Amino acid sequence: MLNVNKELCTGCGNCEESCPFAAIEIEDGCAVIGESCTLCGACVESCEFEALSLEIEKIVKTDIDAWSGVLVYCEYREGELAPVSTELLGIGRALADQRGVQLSAVLIGHETGDSAEKLVGYGADIVYRVDHEALEVFTDENYCVVLTALIKEHQPEIVLAGATAIGRSFIPGVATTLNAGLTADCTQLEIREEDGALLQTRPAFGGNIMATIVCESSRPQMSTVRPKVMKALDFDMARKGEIVDISPDPESFGNRVKVLETVIGAAAEVNIQEADILVSGGRGLESAKGFELIKKLADTVAAKVSASRAVVDAGWIPYPHQVGQTGKTVAPKLYIACGISGAIQHVAGMQTTETIVAINRDKNATIFDIADYGIVGDLFEVIPKLISKIEERR
Repeated sequence: MLNVNKELCTGCGNCEESCPFAAIEIEDGCAVIGESCTLCGACVESCEFEALSLEIEKIVKTDIDAWSGVLVYCEYREGELAPVSTELLGIGRALADQRGVQLSAVLIGHETGDSAEKLVGYGADIVYRVDHEALEVFTDENYCVVLTALIKEHQPEIVLAGATAIGRSFIPGVATTLNAGLTADCTQLEIREEDGALLQTRPAFGGNIMATIVCESSRPQMSTVRPKVMKALDFDMARKGEIVDISPDPESFGNRVKVLETVIGAAAEVNIQEADILVSGGRGLESAKGFELIKKLADTVAAKVSASRAVVDAGWIPYPHQVGQTGKTVAPKLYIACGISGAIQHVAGMQTTETIVAINRDKNATIFDIADYGIVGDLFEVIPKLISKIEERR
């Protein structure tokens, strides 16, 4: 809560001016806090008389030693496992081995087939399979109930999920119910050797810095991870694991939300995250017409078209094509960056690419710092020659 020391408050009004939510008013020469206060602390910093203080209750779980293991929510949608599920098992396996604990997976859905066996082959020691007709269609209510119950019962110290539309939708509700910390959109996960805490690294301030977040006093430590950031292990058909079938209580399911229809939008059809080759255009294309050349190069090398944020904001190409911190994270085998300067926000979304080729007229462009191959020149001259040479070789 936000406290006001009436003896120190002079009614100067600095706090009222600094509040971004208009939650403070000066009445009878003293600051009064309104209901719209979010405890952001801006007023505390602005008060030169130290009349304001922020008191936040810190809930400490003293039984953190009772929590052990790594649990991964493995997303199952449209009759198959989401690729991020196996990627999370890859990093989950590494974290579990470092901690010397088991890696478990949670599979929620209906008629999941041999998906549980696949999860074992990709690294899981135990798979908790919750297969029920009420879970065929995703709803926040039901998935939250199931996952929360499993976490409470098995008490894993680390819980991972994909930062997908589904993961971003219901995992925060799970964390809130458990009163646990949740770090979103992580790009790196490590174990701190001295105490076994999870170091959760994610871009902050628009990707300009990387922040490492630690939940030292609560369990579980929860993270969502963007697709294509982590690497899946090779599938091992001979690997052995335990599959535990869970029968949920239908009475525990909510009924506030009813899904009437599921429609796959045009954005899902772009799916640049699954592409092996991407040809990406930036501001150097000069106009939306420049993407005609990008599309021609993409067709020549059987690639998909992607873009930087600048051209998406300019309306040259729709958002589903955007690569970067505020777009999609991709990891193709080949990424051809055409007229892209290499801003850190864009690089954050494609830096795990196997091979990066950059085409830019500015020899000092930042993109060349991470490119495996660089071509300095006008892309309107370089790309047609590149297309011609590729067609010649064929």
